[in-house]
Formats: sequence, structure tokens, C-alpha cells
Amino acid sequence: MIPRHTSRVDPTGFYDTLAPGYHLIFLDWAASRARQGKILDGLIRDTHGAGPNDVLDASCGIGTQALGLAELGHRVFASDISPASVARAEREATAAGVKLAGLSVADLRTLSDQLTQRFDVVMSCDNALPHLLEDAELAAAAHHLHAVLRPGGLLIATIRDYDATEPKPGQAVPTEMRVLGDGEARRISFQVWTWSADGRSYEVEQFILQPQGEGWLTTSARTRYRALKREELSRALTAAGFREMRWHMPAEGGFYQPLVTARRPH
Repeated sequence: MIPRHTSRVDPTGFYDTLAPGYHLIFLDWAASRARQGKILDGLIRDTHGAGPNDVLDASCGIGTQALGLAELGHRVFASDISPASVARAEREATAAGVKLAGLSVADLRTLSDQLTQRFDVVMSCDNALPHLLEDAELAAAAHHLHAVLRPGGLLIATIRDYDATEPKPGQAVPTEMRVLGDGEARRISFQVWTWSADGRSYEVEQFILQPQGEGWLTTSARTRYRALKREELSRALTAAGFREMRWHMPAEGGFYQPLVTARRPH
């Protein structure tokens, strides 16, 4: 019998389940952390100044972007809705000898109510915002991301390229299976996307398979995303008061997802 660990569809349960093995979906998580930190540091330097800056990673996960930026000298505060992910980020920071300015469990929809400090830069990367399925939730998150910034502060957010994604209403579609690592470190990672009937959202089940004896240990976790288009996110950010909005596509900026920058006016 194959062991199977499932979570609730809400993002907290999804990321709590994946936190212990989240690094396994990367070929080399430490290298990816360094690469993404360098790209984001360059973007911050170009658009906001060399710093070091006070940065809030508001959907930090296990610390992929937060640790990468902290290693480059920024004062990084990390928060996430998943307690297990925040705890893992803290352990990873300790293991890497990286000092984070603080860690907290916080929800994007109530962020400025939970955090009293204000920041030069606030980030939400890795497709976190499409977890907000309703327009009212997205509007609340945009408002709170704006509120935690100092006047003139910079927002950085990334999402999947849903403008280039063809919905499959009512269908379950597996993603490409990735075989990563060698020997005992070998693992298989893939997802199944089950689209809603209207094609506006989809449920994801993330699978990670690791060798165990003569079989495989299977970890799975489920959550739901909206297929958030760039225009929809731009509209929500503008309504929240952001200005100087610009989209940076992977071919231009090097980040693996479309990335938007915007500013809180002075």
C-alpha cells in the first residue's frame, strides 16, 4: 500500500503539508534561492535603490526569495499564511547562517492589521495571489500590501502566465512529470490540474514521489487557484492606490514567472 498524505484544499493546509519536502520540487533549491535572490536584488536596485532595504516577503513559503535577498544584505522580514512553512523558513535561515529581521504567520488579506512595521519593499511571489479566488479577497490583499509600504515603497508580485494558459473546463490535466536527482535523492514531481466548469479556476494536486524500499512514498496536497490574468491583477492594484505599474516578462527580466512592479505614491 502506498502511503498518501493529503491536505485540505485551502492554501494553509496545502503548504503545511508540502513544507517538509517543498525543496524536492526544485532540482537544486539552494541554487534556485541564490538565483532568484540575485534577480530580485537587481530589480530592487534598479527601481528603488541599492539599500540595504527593509523588505517584507509576505508569502515567504520556506524562504526561497526571503533568504536569497537576506544573503545579499537586505533586512528581510518574512511572513506566510502557513505556520509550517514559516517554521521551515526559520530553520533554513539558521542552517544557512542567514539573519532574517523577523518571521510571522500572517494572511495577505489582513496583513497590515497583523504587522505594525512599514517597509521599503513588499513581495508576494510564486503565484500566491491567485489563491484569492474572489475579487473581494484580491482587493483586500492589494489594499494591505499597499498599506504595509512606506510612501514611495515598491511592490513586487509574480503569478503564473495565465494569459498564455488555455483553460480546459471540466477536465483534469496532468502536468509534465519531472524526474529529479540521482540515487537515493531521486524523486518524481508532477501536478494534476482539474478545471472548474467555467474555466476560471482550477484545483491543483501536487504529487511528490520518493523511493522507499521496493516502492514509493507518495506525498500529495491539494489547493485551488484562480486563473488570474495580468489585467485583473493590474486593475486590483490600481484600485488599491498603486501607481507606476509595469509588467516584466521572463524573457526580459529573467524571473521564471511574469512579475509586476508598482509603487505606493509619496
